[in-house]
Amino acid sequence: MELDAEEKDTVIVLDFGAQYAHLIARRVRECGVYSELAPFDVSPEALAARSAKGIILSGGPASVYEANAPVCDKGVFELGIPVLGICYGLQLMVHLFGGEVVRSPKREYGKAELKVKDPSDLFKGLGGQLTVWMSHGDAAVELPEGFEAIGVTSNSPYAAIRDMGRRLFGVQFHPEVAHTPRGMEILRNFLDVCGCASSWRMEAFVDRKVEEIRKQVGGEKVLCALSGGVDSSTAAVLVHRAVGDQLTCVFVDHGLLRKNEAQEVLKAFRDHFKMRLLHVDKAAQFLGRLKGVVDPEEKRMIIGEEFVKAFTETAGEYGPFQWLAQGTLYPDVIESAGTGSPASRIKTHHNVAGLPEWMAFKLLEPLRDLYKDEVRKVASILGIPDTIVKRHPFPGPGLAVRIVGEVTGEKISVCREASSIVEEELMKSGLHGRVWQAFAVVGDDKAVGVLGDARKVGYIVTVRVVESVDAMTADWSRIPYEVLERISNRITNEVPGATWVTYAVSSKPPATIEPQ
Repeated sequence: MELDAEEKDTVIVLDFGAQYAHLIARRVRECGVYSELAPFDVSPEALAARSAKGIILSGGPASVYEANAPVCDKGVFELGIPVLGICYGLQLMVHLFGGEVVRSPKREYGKAELKVKDPSDLFKGLGGQLTVWMSHGDAAVELPEGFEAIGVTSNSPYAAIRDMGRRLFGVQFHPEVAHTPRGMEILRNFLDVCGCASSWRMEAFVDRKVEEIRKQVGGEKVLCALSGGVDSSTAAVLVHRAVGDQLTCVFVDHGLLRKNEAQEVLKAFRDHFKMRLLHVDKAAQFLGRLKGVVDPEEKRMIIGEEFVKAFTETAGEYGPFQWLAQGTLYPDVIESAGTGSPASRIKTHHNVAGLPEWMAFKLLEPLRDLYKDEVRKVASILGIPDTIVKRHPFPGPGLAVRIVGEVTGEKISVCREASSIVEEELMKSGLHGRVWQAFAVVGDDKAVGVLGDARKVGYIVTVRVVESVDAMTADWSRIPYEVLERISNRITNEVPGATWVTYAVSSKPPATIEPQ
């Protein structure tokens, strides 16, 4: 994103493959400072060109003394701007400046008590002792010249370090996670050292983005892929505010929607927003292409291609349209390996890496730099109703990613009806608004049930309910047993083809939220 001159306060997080790299960027944004990820090997010149006022080195799974460990250019430390190394980032600084990092005989995982040796700069206003969260097997055993310890734990004499002259800081723990209760204050203190002003506000983002879209599109026509979820809805309203009647939204029914979803989306956008909206039924084409396909990545690629085919056909009939707008978010880009980090690709998002090379549209992705919680704020600013703002996320490929194995009509029906029951029961119990996502998963596994007095073999339905802020990390929700009991009873009684119900108790990581 190109920031305006008065909004150049930016902190860049160099991604060394940590599962929490994205969380660091989010936490910095929560402090009111714009932050984004960059690959660990980004050049110092590129960082200088982006006018970064601070750099954070993320953690990572490697050991700095390994032959192929990811290493940033040492020129990063010669830019004259503050640098904070977190976990692997601390060890990398120690290693690059001539200190020593070794495999620790006393590894630290979980909570630890940090004794603050210097309550200034990084620990300003935080007192003499802090609870922090550790996750490391290596440790610094000798600091380079110019560095000093400013925080220690029982196992880490260099749990926090500093080179005051070069404004280099390192912490062995993770301030970005909730398990470090005062971690946000530590990050705010670092931002103060950087001289960053709190200028990242969603209201300013909306005004700037509207102008940006207006200039980008000019007098051309835009086709917006609308699913009815908060991401695509926000993108549509934002683009409509910028270009008005130059926008046409298209709702593609791919046969993999939630129960009653098509009717609800059409009503909301035609009645509330008064936008031009085309309803295109392509269920037969999507499901035909998915027949016999079991690989989840292949499913996503097929669905991405079929979406573009549908948009292209619609443009030919109602166009011409030069732009395709969609609600791509920053996590979509990250999980599709968009940062160039040593982290592996988690899954291909159909609207990022899943787009075919032959696509003729120019892409318009106004939310590409935002996380989900930021999108919800933008949606509220734009006046989008809470019924959409607070909807649970629903993947673009729809039920296809909640059906393990081949997508069949019977599995679609079981998955759709069971998911509807899950959401209904959570609404009745007042839990729906407190969780991030709730749905049912159906695979090929079957189990014997007894319906009436007859033995029947049916599908095993897995209920998935998670709590999250941005979908990059998530924890399984501790739903009361009585609610789970009602869900189970209703699914086995009301959903033809379902005989057993299980509950998923895996968090992200190591699991993902969606099964595929």
